[in-house]
Amino acid sequence: MSLIGKVAVVTGGGSGIGRAISLQLANDGAAVSVWDLNAESAEQTVAMIVDAGGKAIACAGDASAKADIAHAAAATRQAFGPISILVNNAGISSFTPFMDISEEMIDRIMAINIKGPMLCCQEIIPDMLKDGWGRIINISSSSAQTGAPMMCHYSASKGGVIAFTKSLAIELAAKGITVNNIPPGFIDTPMLRQSPVDMEKQIAASPMKRAGGSEDIATAAAFLASEQAGYITGQTLGVNGGRVMP
Repeated sequence: MSLIGKVAVVTGGGSGIGRAISLQLANDGAAVSVWDLNAESAEQTVAMIVDAGGKAIACAGDASAKADIAHAAAATRQAFGPISILVNNAGISSFTPFMDISEEMIDRIMAINIKGPMLCCQEIIPDMLKDGWGRIINISSSSAQTGAPMMCHYSASKGGVIAFTKSLAIELAAKGITVNNIPPGFIDTPMLRQSPVDMEKQIAASPMKRAGGSEDIATAAAFLASEQAGYITGQTLGVNGGRVMP
């Protein structure tokens, strides 16, 4: 699937799933703008892309802050031109009993996981409308599909991503812009390894008896970003090894 001539933004592209998506889109020919709060991590992803012969730039900033988003988008347009692909991947998780969740924790997780993707879309959709072509891929979570103990605020934020995807897809369907989401399920990432999840127990309970890799999400994202996926919109493409079968 060729993405030659396309310009992609990947938020949270400095590590884990975001890095894998950035590498895959670049490998398929897109010029990639890697956005991350951690400038060093973003630069590392860019170096990997450039070393492989691709085109990329790093933009450091907060993908839930309107000013940072505008600055990163302007830098991307200056380097590569109008943005045609947006992957809203930046996010945070939290494992906290519901009654111990503070107002500050709720505000932070909602700001990053749902407000951020909304603001990024508002900034970038005008480019897509002008060109009559665009791909928006939101990374949600299988926890939003099943529920998860000690993750009420996280699951709620990611459930919002799924609902946002459907609503925006309807609004933009006649404009040549597709909007889909991928809810990863049990993917071996640095974030997962830092969590209290019992990986061996999860592997034993998984239909495939293994964790997925970031590249599994990246491949799905690349497909949804492609020309071949032009009649797919408003969909939830589960990449979870059979953990969730809606």
